[in-house]
Amino acid sequence: MTPPFFEVENLTRRFGGLTAVNGVSFQIGRDEVVGLIGPNGAGKTTLLRLITGILKPDSGRVRLRGSDITKAKPWDIVNHGIAGTFQVTRPFLRLPIIANVMVACLCPRAMKKGEWVKNIEAKAIDALEFVGISDLALEPASCLSHGDLKRLEIARAIATEPELLLLDEPFSGLNPAETDLLAKSVRRLHKGGRFGRLHSEGPAMVIIEHKLAELMRIVNRVIVLDFGEVIADGTPEDVVKDERVIEACMGKGVC
Repeated sequence: MTPPFFEVENLTRRFGGLTAVNGVSFQIGRDEVVGLIGPNGAGKTTLLRLITGILKPDSGRVRLRGSDITKAKPWDIVNHGIAGTFQVTRPFLRLPIIANVMVACLCPRAMKKGEWVKNIEAKAIDALEFVGISDLALEPASCLSHGDLKRLEIARAIATEPELLLLDEPFSGLNPAETDLLAKSVRRLHKGGRFGRLHSEGPAMVIIEHKLAELMRIVNRVIVLDFGEVIADGTPEDVVKDERVIEACMGKGVC
């Protein structure tokens, strides 16, 4: 029997007396784009940090193509094919924007045998063109607006050639025009839209986002967390009608 492309099994993480993620289990197919929503403090970002190896779970397993990566280091998880972005962007502010992406291109997964630095530069430009900021490539990252920093983070992530891309609030702080541009890039990426020579097949995705209208236009499935537990998992149409989801969001703030 072929194992699931990606699987989280009974994942639990505690911080002192607080259980931030409590026995979370789900699977993701190679062709899926999944929204992860829930009230503030539901455990969404903690879950992504467990998947990417930044945090280690107290119990449970994370598997990619059947391989257990639960205890892997973050850089090893990137080389397995999982990359993520987070709410707080942390670029190398004094380096040119293109150099920020070239660093990501140097990971073993993205490097090809015998590849020269000039090809890495081309890859970095391709990624920046894909997210729409290649015209700023030679500027220091410190000059970027909040929205452009979000795009830079995505460029760095896709430069590692991931099979699973995790995005933590990619539209946060963006104006409507920036949000629309980034949403189009995300949709194009998943559908296999190539940025230069980097990708022939788009990655599966997990997206945390509070801008639900924009999110629902991208995803084909939604997982809802509340108090660190999965309370709903289904199509966007079904999830928005779920009474548990309505109660969680109305009672504790927007999902």
